[in-house]
Amino acid sequence: MLDHFIMFAAYNRWANQRLFDAARQLTDEQYKANCEVAFESMQGTLNHILVGDTAWMSRFQQVPNEIKSLDALLFPDFNGLWAARQDMDTRIIDYVDGLNQSILDANFTYTTVVQPQQVTLKLAPALAHLFNHQTHHRGQAHAILTRLTGEAPPLDLIYYLLDTKTAKVS
Repeated sequence: MLDHFIMFAAYNRWANQRLFDAARQLTDEQYKANCEVAFESMQGTLNHILVGDTAWMSRFQQVPNEIKSLDALLFPDFNGLWAARQDMDTRIIDYVDGLNQSILDANFTYTTVVQPQQVTLKLAPALAHLFNHQTHHRGQAHAILTRLTGEAPPLDLIYYLLDTKTAKVS
């Protein structure tokens, strides 16, 4: 299972790079346009992914977290968001690289954001949720790009495996 999480941490960085490269081509008006998705715009969606990652990594690493709202606009400007995204992707990779099976099997307790309550569960399913959450909202960002520009880069895991030569093609 640890190899699975290591792969997903690397895939996460790869997919975010592709997504941000495409989003960088949007005009400011497009970037902030309400596209009628959960967090309205590309700006809101990309910020939300970082909000979720910040909350979960703070929980995993048991460090204070300033997240008070799931729709917080942590970085109104694209460049600030991109710098924070890169830092977070490195943080996730470093964290996963330090895990072992006993840590993944252990319980941890955290406090939720929306309706504060204590939750205890095993680390492995919560870490799987982190990666699933990112993929879900990157799909929304992909739809925004397609709607605004008519195209978006492939973000599927299989493309990552092919791009990084992890998969064998004959």
